[in-house]
Amino acid sequence: MGKRRRVTRVTEEKSRNRPAVVGGLVAVAVVGGGAFGAYSLFGGDGAEDASATTAVEAAKTGPLTAEEVTTAATGFLTAWQGGSVAEAAAATDEPTAARSALTGFTKDARVTGVTLTPGTRSGDEVPFTVRGTVTYEDTSKPLTYRSSLTVVRAAGDGEPVVDWQPSVVHPDLEEGDRLVTGEAGTPPVKALDRDGGELTAEAYPSLATVLDGLREKYGEKAGGKAGVELRVIRAESEKSESGAEAEAESAEESSRAGGTKKSTEEKAPDKTLLELSEGTPGELRTTLSPTLQKAAEEQVKAKERASLVVTRPSTGEILAVANSNPNFNTAFQGSLAPGSTMKVVTAAMLFDKGLASANKDHPCPKFSSYGGWKFQNLDKFEIKGGTFKASFARSCNTAFISQAKKLDDDSLTKEAQEVFGLGLNNWAIGVSSFDGSVPVQSDAPMAASLIGQGGVRMNPLNMASVAATAKTGAFKQPYLVAPSVDDRTLATATRTMSSATHSQLREVMQYTATAGTAAEAMAGLGGDIGAKTGSAEVDGQKKPNGWFLAWKGDLAAAGVVQQGGHGGSTAGPLVAALLRAGS
Repeated sequence: MGKRRRVTRVTEEKSRNRPAVVGGLVAVAVVGGGAFGAYSLFGGDGAEDASATTAVEAAKTGPLTAEEVTTAATGFLTAWQGGSVAEAAAATDEPTAARSALTGFTKDARVTGVTLTPGTRSGDEVPFTVRGTVTYEDTSKPLTYRSSLTVVRAAGDGEPVVDWQPSVVHPDLEEGDRLVTGEAGTPPVKALDRDGGELTAEAYPSLATVLDGLREKYGEKAGGKAGVELRVIRAESEKSESGAEAEAESAEESSRAGGTKKSTEEKAPDKTLLELSEGTPGELRTTLSPTLQKAAEEQVKAKERASLVVTRPSTGEILAVANSNPNFNTAFQGSLAPGSTMKVVTAAMLFDKGLASANKDHPCPKFSSYGGWKFQNLDKFEIKGGTFKASFARSCNTAFISQAKKLDDDSLTKEAQEVFGLGLNNWAIGVSSFDGSVPVQSDAPMAASLIGQGGVRMNPLNMASVAATAKTGAFKQPYLVAPSVDDRTLATATRTMSSATHSQLREVMQYTATAGTAAEAMAGLGGDIGAKTGSAEVDGQKKPNGWFLAWKGDLAAAGVVQQGGHGGSTAGPLVAALLRAGS
């Protein structure tokens, strides 16, 4: 969204006053807008020097040179550092937005004495370190963080300018967010595990976003007193009708690709960046188990993009949640195609409708077509004269696709909503969550949804709940904070699983855990166990996302390893390790 800019050319005499280039970047030494050190960026009277002339030249094109990148970056950083907000904003492709954000950095965030130190350029990107002081009334604290900017050619004249993004000011800022220093609107919370021990992001890195969410929701209710903080205040989640339509189109495209689509209802919590004075935290007990949370943290550390959830089927309590990436809670808020783990829900539907029976013959051909798409099994295997239990345990896709012609477009949607409590956007777990989505589809996408592709979207929390429902036969909404804390109402399902369906579903999942695709991961876990593996193909990925869900006794767990490969060998060992830890 570049803007046309008037280009001021600098004469040869002016150019001789440009700063020296050291290590690929122009040397800058300005502290809080004070005296320049060894170099002066502009020389003379700066932009208004009499030697400056205005020239009309052909628009510049082509890749940026190293000199153009370093000069544009240094000009912007020096103007910002020196307090010349208008000049810094004019050095970007969105001067109005940049001027507002840079003004807010001083007025709202109350940051003074700014020093900006550029790092080593990488192509068109220049990292830099921000140092300053945050002051509120009589309290001050130093602030240091790293950010980066990218230089692009301006629309129109092609001059190098800074590509304006809110993250230039601070990497945690997104569109519409603000940096504000003052009395925190929400008091801090001291979150406790189920045994009364304190939960911190230092001890449990995966809980960083969860703790922020708990504070936002329960800060006032927990009885604490707010302190003074520098915080990221998130933009309000408002959407025009046209925006909603555009998002729906985007979601449909994501559905076809099998990729990730965040729920439009999700909103990242406000984030504390610097605490100037401590507030008095209120205490809030959660359902998390310190033993299982520690075990979950250990498991996700071994993978680049893993997420795990453990619940208690008899109550719905969430016992652990962990993500390899602590900056986004994929376990609660992710929106991913669940692959063959969705066959648990589909199998329950087929049992309900009399279209499958655990121990009766069921087709599992190499291929099955529906709605113009040809589906196949992994490595094109087939099971001749096998039962549905054998097909489920082997994760035979065509055993499910072959039944599509006997189903209504909304059959799977109804089963997911009415029996498993999914896709109604009404879970109230205590922090923000995505509750799964099983949209009504037709033709080939409907068939694909039967095996967890198409438009179906889930996360480990949803699939841990599926495992729990399969274990007990009745949906109990997962929760992180007891509903008695704030008198909220938990979601319920409109019907429970029939006893016939429940017994068959347990049978096929138990068989899968002991003799099917989940057997290797579940080896050594005796007693009452059940499991299902899954692999979800995603356009543009070399490897599928690996899924695994299972139960043992009164524990249910699910996990995903994105781009990890088949679920039995990727997510399976992680989930099984948690079931062992909780035994």
